[in-house]
Amino acid sequence: MARPLTPLEARVLAVLVEKQATVPDTYPLSLNALAAGCNQKTARDPVLSATDTEVLAAVDGLKRMSLLFESSGGRVTRYEHNAVRGLNVPASSVALLTVLMLRGPQTSGELRANSERLYRFADIAAVEDLLEELADRFPPHAIKLARAPGAREARWAHLLCGEAQMTGGREPVASSDEDAVSVGELVALKFELSRQAAEISELRALVLRMAAELGLSPEPKA
Repeated sequence: MARPLTPLEARVLAVLVEKQATVPDTYPLSLNALAAGCNQKTARDPVLSATDTEVLAAVDGLKRMSLLFESSGGRVTRYEHNAVRGLNVPASSVALLTVLMLRGPQTSGELRANSERLYRFADIAAVEDLLEELADRFPPHAIKLARAPGAREARWAHLLCGEAQMTGGREPVASSDEDAVSVGELVALKFELSRQAAEISELRALVLRMAAELGLSPEPKA
């Protein structure tokens, strides 16, 4: 990806992946169906109330990153995802990321159960292996959170938005050092530095081209 997703972009992408598997007869989705899926009250954490305008803005952002395409034909514009290619991960990993984007941090057991309609995993070990692969990528796509007090298992969260998206009052804890910079913060910083470097490079190229057209030397004389 060229940059981290916004929370609404993540929701839009995840809804498209989900609906392709669960309601294939109505896929690709119209804007109305996509907005309804984003604002769905069940199997969503957090529950949103995004407007059609906000959803359309998220669609445009995903299109620019080649994570979403418009379907041709018909009077109503419809949208389909390109998650496997756009995220450069297999369909099994897309299923896990989709459930994390829709429902927030979950244990590997919860992920296996909640992703069954998208991809059927043989066992929890298969889920954990893929989660570890997502965590080991650069930039990482997932992170294992420290086990919360009283919890039996640690939860996993996605990092497609640059940092762990926490819901339900849960706080992200990646280490015991309260002053440590989170992985998500480092990922977001790297994306921002890359964006600024690309912007500076484009501006420099523009200045050099304009100087050449005007017959000027852009370099200061000694």
